[in-house]
Amino acid sequence: MKIQGRMFLWLSVFILIMTVVYGVWSKEPVGTTALALAFGLSAMIGYYLAFTAARVDEMAQDNLEADVADEAGELGFFSPHSWQPLSLAIGGALAFMAVVFGWWLMYFSAPIILIGLWGWVYEYYRGENQNQ
Repeated sequence: MKIQGRMFLWLSVFILIMTVVYGVWSKEPVGTTALALAFGLSAMIGYYLAFTAARVDEMAQDNLEADVADEAGELGFFSPHSWQPLSLAIGGALAFMAVVFGWWLMYFSAPIILIGLWGWVYEYYRGENQNQ
């Protein structure tokens, strides 16, 4: 985590220099503002990673002698048979098509999204997959 913090902080320094150079050279406010916002974003991420790295134990990625298997472990639980992402994808596709074809299509996509989201959240609270 320390190396990522340093990388983002150095990236923010580079973006700040490029913001000043671009702003002075081009005198164009939109690009200068975009670069300034990119500087702020990379500085926030770099500060967070450096701040967190100072308070947690050393991770395998910070150890030069570490193996790939040192960071291995359980990543979490992933549902192997869920149909809910398909419902959310169909609802999301219809919602994005509503921007193109008309907002009336949102009346059809919102219930599909809500049903998919509801089913995904409560998937393991009912039926044969119910957790105890």
